[in-house]
Formats: sequence, C-alpha cells, structure tokens
Amino acid sequence: MRIRELGIGGAYLIEPKVFPDSRGLFLEVFSQPAFTEAVGHPMNVAQVNCSVSARGTIRGLHAIHLPGQARYVSCPNGAIRDIVVDIREGSPTYGEHVAVELGEDDRRALYLAEGLAHGFAPLTEQATVVYLCSSTWSPQSSFEVNPLDPDLDLPWPRDHEPVLSDKDRAAPPLKEAARLGLLPSYADCQARYAELASGEPR
Repeated sequence: MRIRELGIGGAYLIEPKVFPDSRGLFLEVFSQPAFTEAVGHPMNVAQVNCSVSARGTIRGLHAIHLPGQARYVSCPNGAIRDIVVDIREGSPTYGEHVAVELGEDDRRALYLAEGLAHGFAPLTEQATVVYLCSSTWSPQSSFEVNPLDPDLDLPWPRDHEPVLSDKDRAAPPLKEAARLGLLPSYADCQARYAELASGEPR
C-alpha cells in the first residue's frame, strides 16, 4: 500500500496493492499501521457510511466544525471524481483544491483530515461510495460550502446538468462562509493534528 500526500496538507491518496486471480481479486482497503506511518497518527473509525449516486449528482462540499471528522473515502463500484477544498483560513493553500478519481478499476482511496471540505460526483452511470469517518455525524456540527461557487471553479463533470440536494444548492460560497464565521482556522487545525499525533484524547 502506497500513501502519499497531495497538494493540500492533510489530503492523502491511498494506492493499494491489488491481487487478481481466476476467482476475482483481493486488496487491503485500509491498513492502520500503514496509515499511521504515513499520516502520523492512527484513524479512529466511529462510523462507516455508504452512498449510491447516479451520474449528474454532486454531493458536497461538506465539512464538520472542529474537532471535526476525518474521512477515508473509497469507491468499490463505478467511479467518482472526489474534490478536496482547503477551507482552513490562514492556510497557505486556502481556497485551493485537489481532484482525484477513485473507482473499481484502480481501487484507490482518499483520506482528508479534519478541517477540510470535500465533495464528489460519479463518472459512471452509478457509483457506490464507502467512507470511514473518525466521528459520528452531527447536524449541529456540519456545514456546507456551495460546490458550484464560481470563485472556486471546481472541475465537476460537465456531461450532465448537476443534481444537488436542496441544502447543497443553498449553501454559501466560500467567501460568504468565511464572512459568516463558519470556517476553521489553519492554526486551530494544526493544533488538532498535533493533538492527534500526541495521542491525547479529544
């Protein structure tokens, strides 16, 4: 398993070794030792989510107020484009994004640290996404940034009219989310990552 950090601190691409044979294939979707070595701390898994989306759907951009929720995303059926956006005010890559493709062909996964936002869209007629979460979901802690924010200009698939939930469509653009005080600070996120690396409890 190869784990490497992407162009935004706290976003990692996981490339597993896949072992195909006449029966099918085998791979490790998640390895705690490999993850800890690459990221600097283990991942506590408190919840596992699964979504199935049709082509044209955009889910996101979703984030959680600190202490947040780290996510480890994979796509076991179909393929998606997952986009991570740095919404940490004061970050050297604030407002920037990285986009990766995950799917059943390469079996890659994506990890995003607490304080980052992400969304995804299918690249196939249907896609199943499974993601490990470091905390349980709480409606009081979650917030959204509009995935169609023209200032972000994210590379969503253009072959279908986007289908969004009412909440995602009504979400504020990044500048408005900052004005409303929704966004985490880079300093607070760095302190959180140091806490995780030290093994201190929440």
